[in-house]
Amino acid sequence: MRLALRRLVALRWWLLAGATVAVLAMPPMLVIPLPAIPMLAVAALMAGFNVLAHRRVRGGEPVSPAEFFGQLCVDLAALAALLFLSGGAANPVISLLLVPVAVAALSLSGGFVAATAALAVALYSLLMWHFVPLAIADAGRATRLHLAGMWLTFVVSAIMIAWFVVRMTAAVRERDTRLAEVREQALRDERVVALGTLAAGAAHELGTPLATMSVIVEELERGLHGGGLDTEAHADLAILRQQISACKGIITGLSERAGVGRGEGARPARADLWLLALRDRWHVLRPHARSRLEMAGPQPAPVVIVETTLEQGLLNLFNNAANAGRGEVSISGEWDGRHLFIEVHDDGPGFPADVLERAGREPLPAHAGGSGIGLFLAHAAIDRMGGRLTLGNPPEGGGLARVELPLAEGATI
Repeated sequence: MRLALRRLVALRWWLLAGATVAVLAMPPMLVIPLPAIPMLAVAALMAGFNVLAHRRVRGGEPVSPAEFFGQLCVDLAALAALLFLSGGAANPVISLLLVPVAVAALSLSGGFVAATAALAVALYSLLMWHFVPLAIADAGRATRLHLAGMWLTFVVSAIMIAWFVVRMTAAVRERDTRLAEVREQALRDERVVALGTLAAGAAHELGTPLATMSVIVEELERGLHGGGLDTEAHADLAILRQQISACKGIITGLSERAGVGRGEGARPARADLWLLALRDRWHVLRPHARSRLEMAGPQPAPVVIVETTLEQGLLNLFNNAANAGRGEVSISGEWDGRHLFIEVHDDGPGFPADVLERAGREPLPAHAGGSGIGLFLAHAAIDRMGGRLTLGNPPEGGGLARVELPLAEGATI
């Protein structure tokens, strides 16, 4: 309603400007005497009322439908007063009474629209009998002026109604778009919460098998199964022990952070050191993967707010790139005064069309390389931090995931 009242205030200024020009210009141009002082007094009162309405809109308080209906009633009364002083129903601008009715139809519920229309009809009917007649002696000239006035009124009414309808329709579309985005975000949040609950349960259940695997690895390293191990086997077991330790750390973190909100888990970090540590952490989990990290931007590097879910989302992007490509994963970090940009580029076949279309809005179907939720979780985590994830297939080939994160203004470490 506040937006509708703002547009009504603007429309009212145009109507008042047109009425004032007509009152001042009609007598000398068309030799038609008008009661200028009373009509200008009505216009002045409406101008004062519109100033109050403008302040009401700028105040930021909500506007009720009843209040908006009252504003339209004042408009109809002011138009009726001007018409009463200038010929009543015989005045060709009588059609302007339809403008408040059209505004009501676009902005209010059925009951208020019916009341506005009934008031307009009542005022029109009253003006057929009670008015101050215009003093035009030549009947033929009066007819021509009336027809010209009807044409001008039609043009003005059409322009004003079309302007208001277009603006209100655009506002409705914008509102619908925002509502759709909110609903989509709510659905994504529901999926993320469900996956978080599942992850917490999985973390609890995986503790026992990981402990068993750790014991077996220790026994194998002592040579209890097979009477001794060669150097290569020892190296493989060291990697396996490292991977088990990393899995335990992830599970411990999941258990500790179950139910922790974003604000409690977020922390500031210097962009370059954080990105370097995150790449090193990924290589612990993927020791056979190869990557190249490049960073560019003014030094010292800015501070960015990070949290565990954001890091997990970026690790998912690294894993996807490593799974898709055959060579090394190219990771770049660049920053300006407001954002940190992270690009993850692989040399694989690129993203399929359905992934480019659906990624981020819903989990993808499970495939041979994973469960299909990595991109969805990455998008959700980045979106929660106020960032944006875009996917594309650059001309040089491969797939490109670009992350844009806001910098922490004024934060220091």
